[in-house]
Amino acid sequence: MNFLHHIFAFNEDSPLLFTQFYFWAFFALVFAVFALILEWPMTNHQSAISNRRLHLRNVYLLFVSWFFYYKTSGLFLLILAFVTISDWLIAGRIVKSSDSRVKRFLLCLSVTIDLGLLAYFKYAYFFTNMINDLFGTGFRVFDIFAYVGNGFANAGRFSVDTIVLPVGISFYIFQVISYTADVFRGRIRPVKNILDFGFYVSFFPQLVAGPIVRAEEFIPQLYKPYRLSRRWFGVAVFWILNGLAKKIIMSDYLAVNLIDRVFDNPLLFSGFENLFALFAYSLQVYADFSGYTDIAIGIAMLMGFYLPMNFNSPYKSQSPQEFWRRWHMSLGRWLKTYLYIPLGGNRRIGFGTYFWWSLIAFVSAALTGWWWILIPFGVFICIVAVVNSSPLRERLGVGSLKLLYSNLNSFITQVLGGLWHGASWNFIIWGGINGIGMIVEKIWREMNWHWRFACMTLLTAGLCVADYLTNMPVWRLFAVWAAIIWVVTAVRYIYFLCEGAENKFTQAMGSAWAIAQTFTFITFTRLFFRSSSNLDPATANKVAWETAKNMVNQIGGAWNNAIIPDFLWNYRWVVAMFIAGMVIHWLPTSWKRRYRLWFSAMPLWLMVGAVAVAIIVIYQFVSAEMQPFIYFQF
Repeated sequence: MNFLHHIFAFNEDSPLLFTQFYFWAFFALVFAVFALILEWPMTNHQSAISNRRLHLRNVYLLFVSWFFYYKTSGLFLLILAFVTISDWLIAGRIVKSSDSRVKRFLLCLSVTIDLGLLAYFKYAYFFTNMINDLFGTGFRVFDIFAYVGNGFANAGRFSVDTIVLPVGISFYIFQVISYTADVFRGRIRPVKNILDFGFYVSFFPQLVAGPIVRAEEFIPQLYKPYRLSRRWFGVAVFWILNGLAKKIIMSDYLAVNLIDRVFDNPLLFSGFENLFALFAYSLQVYADFSGYTDIAIGIAMLMGFYLPMNFNSPYKSQSPQEFWRRWHMSLGRWLKTYLYIPLGGNRRIGFGTYFWWSLIAFVSAALTGWWWILIPFGVFICIVAVVNSSPLRERLGVGSLKLLYSNLNSFITQVLGGLWHGASWNFIIWGGINGIGMIVEKIWREMNWHWRFACMTLLTAGLCVADYLTNMPVWRLFAVWAAIIWVVTAVRYIYFLCEGAENKFTQAMGSAWAIAQTFTFITFTRLFFRSSSNLDPATANKVAWETAKNMVNQIGGAWNNAIIPDFLWNYRWVVAMFIAGMVIHWLPTSWKRRYRLWFSAMPLWLMVGAVAVAIIVIYQFVSAEMQPFIYFQF
């Protein structure tokens, strides 16, 4: 009985994780029953047999997925079930209604319910603290669901003073929103069977950390016969091993042996150590998140389902805009389809654009106390409104207008994308910096070399003056970075004046420099991302800001270069792991595809041996404490 209780009861200290033996025992049992369902003899017409098996398979995997989520999140399974039923019913009513106003009302109702639940669980502390700071009130969060649960249980089993974030709520909420929105637009027909729809929402490999699968990509697969060729079986096994290696060998090793130590106490480490930990974190978060996605893709593929690619070597990007096309691609597509384009994209700006820009300005001014920033924001909005008027639109031309609209709407998208990641101002700052980086890159690309050199000269001089007058580490950090960029810009400007056109060598060097600068920029934005991760929501803002400030002060302060050799030797395996990870990441895509296909084409006996060796090697790196996937908190 104790064994059965351990198997079926929820234990928050022992969730089902891809990196645990218990998960693979669970999956082995699930897959064995799955295979029996596909082979179970049935007497009837062939098409009826096929449809019955597909339905039985879908229902079976639905309840398996619910059990998986229960083992991960306990009674929060009820929230998953609620949004599944709610959106299925509303989407069905949207199709049956012939009145466009009713359809729009139903869509708004669905989005309000979904985002209301997300806001309550994820942003209750954030909004409460913001209101308290703005108006000097003393509101506290109250868990209404715990209160109702205590009423049913007739006991104080649940705490009403804290709100716990359900695992994966950000991912499955976005999935159900995309389904209802696509039904409203007529892009897909609603799913007739609620069990099939529930399976789409809760498919366990990607349920808690993505990728975010849109209905039009996944639902057609529910009605296709199971197919898994020998080659695709090998590819699926490769993805699983690849993901485990990324997570356990690379991500967890870097985190446990350096990154967590530095971020927990940045003042105990030198500027160089803080800087190296920050770059290492960029590799860690990629290995962690893409590792989860690789495992999810491999598991789904073994069961005959194909999930979309979520990463495409993002640190090969030559600009922030390209980076966000390669990083967390399913979220990027969702934000583009359901936020950026409805705001107007590069076609127009409307009420939504003005509303979000004004709200960002007001909240920023209220929380910082710098009410004067409303003046430049207001002037900016007025200028945009005037530029957007009919006479000036014709003078500016299509290209300039597209650049203006795209910059305004993409900035809003990035800020709200940052907020999606967590309830902390550091996440919003992180999103805003990425939005500014994309705008600067677009403007830079439109400049000729004369303007580029002039702007970098003025910017570098201004930052050096700011550093001299204030003697603040943050200005020194920016000044050094700008000076490095200015030197390279000057060299390329001189070459442009002398030669005019670039050859293959200079193009290759320019690409390498763009990749290095993009990686550096993205890494520094990670400072705000990592500082806000794995924190108690009640204290997240204060702790995150303090951590980010301390790291900036250390990196931008005076360096003791004498300790660098000691650090490189004492942490030589961490440094080696970081270098190896970056080298593998930067390998040509064709090479990676070649060894993936080579593995999948191995004879079965050789593949079994390779898998056994890989598992032994991988689990030599397992840390004593469980390292959850970073994106579980989102």
